[in-house]
Amino acid sequence: MLKQYKEAIENSNIISKTDANGIITFANDEFCKISGYTQEELLGKNHNIVRHPDVPQEKFELLWETISQRKVYKDTVKNLAKDGSTFYVNTTIIPILDEDKNIVEYVAIRYDVTKELLLKEELLQKEAAYEELNRNLEKRVEEQTRELVALNENLQKRINDEVAKNEQKQRVMFWQSRHASLGQMLANIAHQWRQPLTELSLTLFNMKKAALVQNSDDFSRFYDESKFAIQNMSQTIDDFANFFSPNKQKHRFNVKESAEEALTLLESVLAEEMITVKRELQDAYALGISNELTQVIINLVNNAKDAFNHNSILLREIVVRVKKSGAFVVVEVADNAGGIAKENIEKIFEPYFTTKHKSRGTGLGLFMSRMICEQGLGGTLDVKSSKKSSIFSIKIPLDRDEEENIKRA
Repeated sequence: MLKQYKEAIENSNIISKTDANGIITFANDEFCKISGYTQEELLGKNHNIVRHPDVPQEKFELLWETISQRKVYKDTVKNLAKDGSTFYVNTTIIPILDEDKNIVEYVAIRYDVTKELLLKEELLQKEAAYEELNRNLEKRVEEQTRELVALNENLQKRINDEVAKNEQKQRVMFWQSRHASLGQMLANIAHQWRQPLTELSLTLFNMKKAALVQNSDDFSRFYDESKFAIQNMSQTIDDFANFFSPNKQKHRFNVKESAEEALTLLESVLAEEMITVKRELQDAYALGISNELTQVIINLVNNAKDAFNHNSILLREIVVRVKKSGAFVVVEVADNAGGIAKENIEKIFEPYFTTKHKSRGTGLGLFMSRMICEQGLGGTLDVKSSKKSSIFSIKIPLDRDEEENIKRA
């Protein structure tokens, strides 16, 4: 059975092993396929044979510093194939120790994310173009404002007319602001799409393998998973569009179901990141838009996932609670990801503030989440943090019918 497990891992991942000095001692077929080298060309060579010249030397120094300290290293790595083409792999490097805790070799497990990285670069280019458009609009508004000031100073008799024009310009600026916010939301949609796109790519690959071996059961299962992923991605767009709609219809919904839906959508990424989720969910009904609350919980869980990776936390746990507290229902998302720095705790809900790299965050997630809680659900979103953990707490009023039931009880 151990042999079967080994074969399953080797056939589904890109794997290599090196000695303590980085000399390749093993490379599976998937590694040979993506790099373009044969096993004979790889064995005995330094692993930097696939190093891409664009990658800074500091990144490799950090890699060696990490694994030399017997720690697991994780990153997305840019590599160079034998034919000169570029490929990207999500890489995990694990030091293997002997009985005396000495490093005897390194095992690297990877999976191909080249298509996802290229898509991310395209999205960043579109975001940059939209930001440039916003800057040009701001410049035009500033120029027109200067003209208004000059007219007011020199032509007192036209004050009333200019005031009227300025009011019109304020209305224009209001809609420009909404369009700018929508542009940022597109970036958030891209953030929410990254993981589903990775999962969809893997599922389609598995569909292809199932079709080649004529395994109809697996093919149907992977087809259903693909359809479910696409529906969820479509729902993400609907949810964000619904947030900007002035005619949203509130309804009575079960907060527990919103939390379960969020965790279901994130089930695969949580499993992939080896995050344990503890559920303490109680039935409680509130008035609002259930999808909006689901989106908030997704954002909080995703933030915890990123914090685990940023702080290199090995034992990862998230606790999601739904409980009644008087006339309110409280949703808590707690993690042991290392807490939030004191200098950032007061800023995290501000728009455009982020501690993440620009490619991984827009600084609008927590800002929009608090807006949803306050304006959409009539509640609050707050955070408590220590050196080891953070607890985000959503507090929203119970539905009146349920509140009356509590009073009768």
